[in-house]
Amino acid sequence: MKGTSAELGAQSVEPKSLHPQERVDALRSAPRAPRYVVVIIVLCFWTSPLRAEGDWELTPASEAALARGLDWLAREQGPEGNWGSDDLGLVGMGALAFLASGHTPDHGPYGTVVRKALDFVLRNAQPSGLLNIADPQRDMYNHGLATFVLGQAQGMYDDARLNGVLDRALKLIATTQCDDGGWDYRARRQPRGHDLSLMVMQAKALRGALDSGLEVPSGVIDLAIQGVRAHYLPAKGGANADEAAARDMPGEFTYDGQRGSLAMAACGVVCLQEFGQYDDWRIAKNMDVIGDAVAALEPKSGGGELPLDAYTLYYVGQAIYQVGGDIWEEAYPRLRDVVVANQLRMPEDPRRDGQWRNTQYVSGHPGALYATAVGCFVLAIPNRYLPILQEGHIDSLRDRFPAKRP
Repeated sequence: MKGTSAELGAQSVEPKSLHPQERVDALRSAPRAPRYVVVIIVLCFWTSPLRAEGDWELTPASEAALARGLDWLAREQGPEGNWGSDDLGLVGMGALAFLASGHTPDHGPYGTVVRKALDFVLRNAQPSGLLNIADPQRDMYNHGLATFVLGQAQGMYDDARLNGVLDRALKLIATTQCDDGGWDYRARRQPRGHDLSLMVMQAKALRGALDSGLEVPSGVIDLAIQGVRAHYLPAKGGANADEAAARDMPGEFTYDGQRGSLAMAACGVVCLQEFGQYDDWRIAKNMDVIGDAVAALEPKSGGGELPLDAYTLYYVGQAIYQVGGDIWEEAYPRLRDVVVANQLRMPEDPRRDGQWRNTQYVSGHPGALYATAVGCFVLAIPNRYLPILQEGHIDSLRDRFPAKRP
């Protein structure tokens, strides 16, 4: 496996287990407390090995940029562990950057950083299960992202607090799912969900829970798959276009059934991949959109601005990794190198050196936290430390929804 502790230099901590099979064996044998759950999905049968691990995935420049980014996050964290933000999703993203790089709480030079960030999320979990203490309009953004991060953490280290928090968080996702399979911005059930950007947050949380040995009601995923597909828009004929005709023309996933974007193309792909819909014909249509966009990226000479806004970059990186094959080998090096080239380099100013900025959705210091965490995450993907990055296609997950295949 690439990116071991020896190869990462300053990142000298060894994760809980380095080999994917060791991680799965540990998850199989670990005792589990009773949960509210109704379905067990055993993540133990892979139809393909881990994706290509050629030397091209990691470069000295990308490893150095990742180290600088983690150093910046560590320096800027603050005593509360939250980087000055009450958005539990953003705090979770800060923790995710370190987890994706193989760092776990209380181990190695960044162990305290990871511990403080996760502790902040855990101690602010609401009795209802909600992981949001900011504006209620950000309920399900923060909740979905924070739940996903805690699920990844649960698969990497032992903390008795995680089980209860995650069970309540997953129950809230299930009970707030709208009738059309989506979610509202606020933690409440509605006839219709708001948009695909919210759906992908919950999809990641649900799949992350499965990967870490937790359990999820099957009906939630069934309905979510239907909701994701309803956000696909073919180039002609609109949402009511005949499916056979739609297969023969371009199309892409949309925010609300009408407005397409690179971010939504990636979000739709990620959702379908997370739910085991690997052979859905819509994936290839959107990977065409993603591949063209990545090929067009140009470096901006270390100015500190990510080549894509942080939200888009986060899902584009995951989409090309999950689909794998040619798109991963062709698009990832381009994406990685542009991210590296755009990192802010100011060794004389430690408050800025090593960060990336996000100017579209989140500004100021929270924006720098978000962008830097995403930049680090994308550069750390080839290390495959996170449980969600360690499996190939899973027969048990795909076969769980045979009626839902296109």
